[in-house]
Amino acid sequence: MLNVAEICTATEALGSGIRAVVWVQGCPFHCRGCLAPDWIPDRPAQQMSPHELAAALLSDSRVTGLTFSGGEPMAQAAELAATARVVRAVKEVTLICFTGFRLEELTDRPAAAELLAEVDVLIDGRYVAARNDDRGLRGSANQRVHHLTDRLRGFDFTGAPRRAELHVNDRDVLLVGVPPSGLTAAWSTIGRGGM
Repeated sequence: MLNVAEICTATEALGSGIRAVVWVQGCPFHCRGCLAPDWIPDRPAQQMSPHELAAALLSDSRVTGLTFSGGEPMAQAAELAATARVVRAVKEVTLICFTGFRLEELTDRPAAAELLAEVDVLIDGRYVAARNDDRGLRGSANQRVHHLTDRLRGFDFTGAPRRAELHVNDRDVLLVGVPPSGLTAAWSTIGRGGM
């Protein structure tokens, strides 16, 4: 079972095309300034099987890609790999995965290798607030973009302006994307009830 913090069934803020996104619960890194501190603790969230998660990620027929984030996806690598395979048995999609691990740290981990076999683009490295250059899909300039396949070669992961979306439902507001600095400051104000 996967421990899922949140799902967004359609966004244009986290990669090319319309993407479905899953953020998993739990991260070992505790990066200072993390945009999603509620998803760091390794605590129970929404429990889903790979088939249940795949169905949720495919609920919008416009989806052309998946993005896995967190929390830390590599902490649930085998389950996410299974999810990717279930989705791809139904529809051909691209897959972007964020991780705080460096690619070199993952080579000896069988579950991570299983997920990496499904990933088209891996964005690796811990978030460093002082190195946030306000560009592209990386949170900070120390993070690297690895094209594990050629499927997303035309997308600018490092230099394009950042995009973010606010998704509102009846219970909360979800900030989706790697937000530009001005939006991050405004979001912090909203979170404190000031806006």
